[in-house]
Amino acid sequence: MSGLLLRPMTAGDCEGVATMRIRGWQHAYRGLVPQPHLDGLDIGADAERHRARLLANDGSVVDLVAEAEGGELAGWAAFGPYRDGEVRTGDAELYALYLPPERIGRGVGRTLLTEAVHRCATAGHRSMYLWVLRDNTRARRFYERAGFGADGAEEPFEVDGVAVPEVRYVKELAG
Repeated sequence: MSGLLLRPMTAGDCEGVATMRIRGWQHAYRGLVPQPHLDGLDIGADAERHRARLLANDGSVVDLVAEAEGGELAGWAAFGPYRDGEVRTGDAELYALYLPPERIGRGVGRTLLTEAVHRCATAGHRSMYLWVLRDNTRARRFYERAGFGADGAEEPFEVDGVAVPEVRYVKELAG
């Protein structure tokens, strides 16, 4: 996608990333998770969590932002070792991929995902996993078009006491 710069996320990006993530949740998860939860999401608190996570990062997690012409943040992806409970494995995991809702369908997500897959393959990971809400059909189609497929694993993700099922997707990576 022309005019898009992918770069490491900095502490100065945390507010913009938090805004993208929360707006992304409110857009994509409406009707899938309890509305009071979506309404109560706090950008400031989320930005602080991102800052703390960046400061504590041991280098295993990669946070990339997509910056549009003019410096506006157009997307964010985070990935690193696959987490099997508290154990990290030799596989990779996409932890997050968010865009402002108005940027959906413009190639930003595809660009970030392609870069994440490339970096994980280059790092020697055999497979890349991600978790997606079972009923988030738009996201599932996006990942399926990128070569990911559901592998049969499913877990409930609890939101305000409500179980919201997630399914696991996997893509085999070329070494």
